Amino acid sequence: MISVAGVSMRYGSRVLFEDVATTFSSGRRYALTGPNGAGKSTFMKLLTGELAPQQGTVSRPPKLGVLRQDQFAFDRFRVVDTVIMGNQRLWSALEERERLYAKTDMTDGEGMRLAELEGVVGEEDGYTAESDAAILLEGLDIPQDLHERTMVELQGGQKVRVLLAQALFGHPQALLLDEPTNHLDLDSIHWLQEFLVHYEGTLIVISHDRHFLNAVCTHTADIDYQTIITYTGGYDEMVVAKTQIRSRLESQNEQRDKKIAQLNDFIARFSAGTRSSQVQSRRKEVERLQTTELARSNIQRPYIKFTMHRPSGRNALEFKNVSKAFGGASVVTDFSAIVNRGEKIVMVGRNGVGKTTLLKALLSDAPGIAPAPQDLDTGVIRWGHEVSVGYFAQDHTGVFDNASQGFTPGAAALTPAKTTIVEWLHRFDPDASRQDIHALLGQMLFSGEEGLKPTDALSGGETARLLFCRIMLQKPNVLVLDEPTNHLDLESINALNVALQRFEGTVLLVTHDQDLMEEVGTRVWHFTNGRIEDFKGSYEEYAGTLAE
Repeated sequence: MISVAGVSMRYGSRVLFEDVATTFSSGRRYALTGPNGAGKSTFMKLLTGELAPQQGTVSRPPKLGVLRQDQFAFDRFRVVDTVIMGNQRLWSALEERERLYAKTDMTDGEGMRLAELEGVVGEEDGYTAESDAAILLEGLDIPQDLHERTMVELQGGQKVRVLLAQALFGHPQALLLDEPTNHLDLDSIHWLQEFLVHYEGTLIVISHDRHFLNAVCTHTADIDYQTIITYTGGYDEMVVAKTQIRSRLESQNEQRDKKIAQLNDFIARFSAGTRSSQVQSRRKEVERLQTTELARSNIQRPYIKFTMHRPSGRNALEFKNVSKAFGGASVVTDFSAIVNRGEKIVMVGRNGVGKTTLLKALLSDAPGIAPAPQDLDTGVIRWGHEVSVGYFAQDHTGVFDNASQGFTPGAAALTPAKTTIVEWLHRFDPDASRQDIHALLGQMLFSGEEGLKPTDALSGGETARLLFCRIMLQKPNVLVLDEPTNHLDLESINALNVALQRFEGTVLLVTHDQDLMEEVGTRVWHFTNGRIEDFKGSYEEYAGTLAE
């Protein structure tokens, strides 16, 4: 169990939360929700002990599993050892035991200490630690041939999965996970869901994956109104309950306002007359009925709407025998397909199987995108009549370095480093008025003076929202989106989901967000075992065929 009493955190005049008192019980799984900037990660750091509260206390069990954010802290250690470090008591005992065994002559005291350490190793399941760690790693798609390597040899996404295994290792009494599904493919997310559903301790998780939260969590602790309110159920159930409570309070206030207006009218008409006792009674009633001033919610919802200048031809894209290899290893081989106008294709499969590679191959000579012939080895690609492409790349490196409509990540800088948001966006439609640009930015939560913010000062979430502004300004009829939810909060992801469902054009989408797959996709390209399966139907229908 984790308990919080009277905890407050503020930065200058900005209050994140005030006098919070809540308990996270054992056996329950809590989603910690709230929009970007609400203080979720700050509150999580208070729970882990990384931050001390400015006011109040936090009580936590001695054995915590925490998802570490520093990918480089364990670079010199073996992968399997990094996982075992998740049980600090066991790891300390193993290190000390190894030092004692390395001695050529051992004192009686050291021999007794060695016996104590062997007891600790036994209590903490240390004799099966490496095999237990291997099971976690393999479930998170870290193959056995990497277990003996050092962390420095792994890629960034692999390091994150190892650190997740570290948090899960050693039967912690409480698990604190900040964005555990980042860098996980769908199979790994499903494995993690299953693991957490059977976890018996206290779980507190921050995630922007709505489907994951709904599948895993029994309760939702929502940061809003400068406090934390706990609701029963997953994310969707919290939204319904929160909306109902707010609506009820607003309705009660509205009824009180009407009653107060009637009483004040009586007081105004009869205050100078003979009915002074009735007037006095109504004045007291007005004081009693004064409406409660509702705290303002910090939730902000962007408005995303994709429209087209004009539709494409009936066939938006046709390609034959598309192939791409890296270092002699084939990634995409002889894939052919016809994409019809209005189809929404979701690409699914393990990380590294070629989803982004295929998108880049198809875009290598796309209208409005900077040519990149190196992204295609062989094959013929024909984009349809009147096609215009809006591209959201997974890697945003260099996105602000090129003022042209198409861009190549990493291209030489052509735009001054201090270009503002408004100036950068205006280049994609010079005919748009400044008022139109500011209105579009306002839709995506860039308010007032934020339009003058330099592009090189944007966070990941702000960059993603600005890229959607660009696409909305361009009004393309084909959207190519590679992991568009990576830096978005839940409110923005929900807005994107609705916008893609309503979009009348064509969509090629790479995502690990299961709600997007199920609610947007009308066709599935599944990458597995070096081939791509083309299924003409929804993701839900495709998943049904796998279960048969």
